[in-house]
Amino acid sequence: MLVEDRLYGKVEIDSPILVELINSPAIQRLKGINQLGVPAEFYPFPSFSRYEHSIGVMLLLRRLGASEEEQIAGLLHDASHTAFSHVIDWVLKEIGGQESYQDENHLIYLKRTELPSILESFGYDVEAVADHHRFCLLERDIPNLCADRVDYSLREFPDDVSQACLSGLSVNNGFITFNDKRLAKLFAENFLERQKLNWGGFEAVNRYYYFAKALRIAMELGLVKFEDFYMDDGYVMDLIKDCPDEEFKKIMSAMKEKCWANRPQTGRRMEKKVRYVDPLCVSDSGLQNLSELDNDFKNKLEEELALQKPGVPIVII
Repeated sequence: MLVEDRLYGKVEIDSPILVELINSPAIQRLKGINQLGVPAEFYPFPSFSRYEHSIGVMLLLRRLGASEEEQIAGLLHDASHTAFSHVIDWVLKEIGGQESYQDENHLIYLKRTELPSILESFGYDVEAVADHHRFCLLERDIPNLCADRVDYSLREFPDDVSQACLSGLSVNNGFITFNDKRLAKLFAENFLERQKLNWGGFEAVNRYYYFAKALRIAMELGLVKFEDFYMDDGYVMDLIKDCPDEEFKKIMSAMKEKCWANRPQTGRRMEKKVRYVDPLCVSDSGLQNLSELDNDFKNKLEEELALQKPGVPIVII
């Protein structure tokens, strides 16, 4: 099976289980789920699908020399996302917090699909594959690099930055690292910029807040059930498109605007999950975090985290 990816190029997948998993309904469903949550027509930044990211994580793990089992875990790591990705946390709690619903329900969802039987037929166990703590390249706690964190960020960086950063990645003592401090800083600063402008920025927080509010209205009216979120974005949008509620209509009309910066504010502040990295670098003293090697980056990181802490103001719709 030939896979063509905009980051990693053309890659021949010769593993029968990976081919079967890629073609499974559970993975194909991810083509209809937006990585950034809010549908692209209502979001001011370009995005990509959870499918593209899942394939990318698998390819990055392969590139880094991960085992077939870890590549499988990478391919499946987002299979449990609902429609609109992390927006579901805001639907359930109003405040998204750590946006952990998908992680907490990952194994539960996988067991509902055809994936366990595919895994079993090739000698793999779904519970083992779903335990991301077993896979040190796939997942690491913030601020370390991991294949998940690296792939989704590279897809938002400028192409030349992505390719430069990709060329500098290596694996040392089970950690994804940079051999070049310059490239580590390039990656980390671009990552911080995406958090500031996009992932935890003004537009993202406000649009998550209001889109989740619109979805709650549709649920209260019985137009959509929670189970419907385990389809895809388009399926749920079709269910709610004719919602008669006036507040719902007002929100969805405003969502079509690409910039909310000039809207009056409510006085309330909220934040999304704070994402940042402090990559490990290969140095003369062994592996060290970039912040230990570069005071300029250390100061930038501390300043940005302090700015993120109060959250961003919520506008009036």
